[in-house]
Amino acid sequence: MSVKAVCDYLRECQADIVRTYEELHELAEPSWQEEKTSQYLAQRLQAAGLTVRTYPGHFGLTVDIPGEEEGVVALRADMDALVQEVDGVVRPNHSCGHDGHSTMVLYAALAFAAAGIRPKKTVRFLFQPAEEKVGGALQMMKDGALEGVEMLFGVHVRPVMELANGTAAPAILHGASASIHGTISGLQAHASRPERGKNVIETASMLVQSLQNIRLEAGCPFSVKMTQLAAGGDTSNVIPDRATFKLDVRAQTNEGMEELQEKLKHTMQHVGSLMGTPIEWSIPGAVPAATFNERAAGMMREAISLVLGEENIAGPCVSPGGEDFHFYTYHNPGLAGTMLGLGCGLAPGLHHPDMSFDTKALVAGAQILATSVLMAASGKEV
Repeated sequence: MSVKAVCDYLRECQADIVRTYEELHELAEPSWQEEKTSQYLAQRLQAAGLTVRTYPGHFGLTVDIPGEEEGVVALRADMDALVQEVDGVVRPNHSCGHDGHSTMVLYAALAFAAAGIRPKKTVRFLFQPAEEKVGGALQMMKDGALEGVEMLFGVHVRPVMELANGTAAPAILHGASASIHGTISGLQAHASRPERGKNVIETASMLVQSLQNIRLEAGCPFSVKMTQLAAGGDTSNVIPDRATFKLDVRAQTNEGMEELQEKLKHTMQHVGSLMGTPIEWSIPGAVPAATFNERAAGMMREAISLVLGEENIAGPCVSPGGEDFHFYTYHNPGLAGTMLGLGCGLAPGLHHPDMSFDTKALVAGAQILATSVLMAASGKEV
């Protein structure tokens, strides 16, 4: 099947693609709870004659279209939704576009099935759980979903301040991010005798100020922000002896993140020692930064050119946000991987409860992804 035939098939499916997106949007389920979403995708894939592989303990799934030669080219989508307050109600909400990602990858698979494509290399469509919880990619690798994969493509819709509607980027250069959870231990005392206590709130205040003085020799963009702080009870005249806090930590490169974490360690030890209030901390969640791969990005760039035209190719999209897709390439240095950045008129922004975008862009996204996979599986070099 030619690239033109794939794109024509997907163009004819526009109404079905938008309807599928709307149905997945209504199914919104949190990380590790994507049961209905997974069942929906599996049923659509099986109805097209494809064999679905499921995994114990979670709702991730994969579909292989066997190739004539060794090697696997894979296309990954995430399935989970955020849990956030929408109109005063806390509920799952697809405000990061994962429903759109699943829709595009699903229809790329359906295009292959409709044509009865027999690729040179095996093509694997990978639907991953729990991207928002930063564990889904690691679990899929643990379960062998990346076995034999030589090239991996992904996709993420982009907000209007990054990419205009009708344009696309051949790579998204996400930064590294980490969440730090800490505890400050002090000494309780009556507020009328503060000299007898060790006030953990004052320590937290000094920590916030000290964080602002951190500089990186690596010179890459970074940020450290205290995003949560809890201390004391309901009484206003007691010096609190315990505080908990959380830091959001980001650096644009993995080297920058390593340096940043080392300086954070030194800063917290120094502040805790100076104030006489030990600070203990841990990193319960972190994702690595993207590593640009010329080969995979070149393949994606050619696919964008074929679908949207050369004039609508944007440069690599640099984002301070994190994405667990990059675990795949971080833990497999020989893997060629890239993410399509899809301009789609997305506003007001990712993770905003009222996020929306031009759903017609899903057709172009599916065409670009299917074209990339088709070229890569045919052994084409760029």
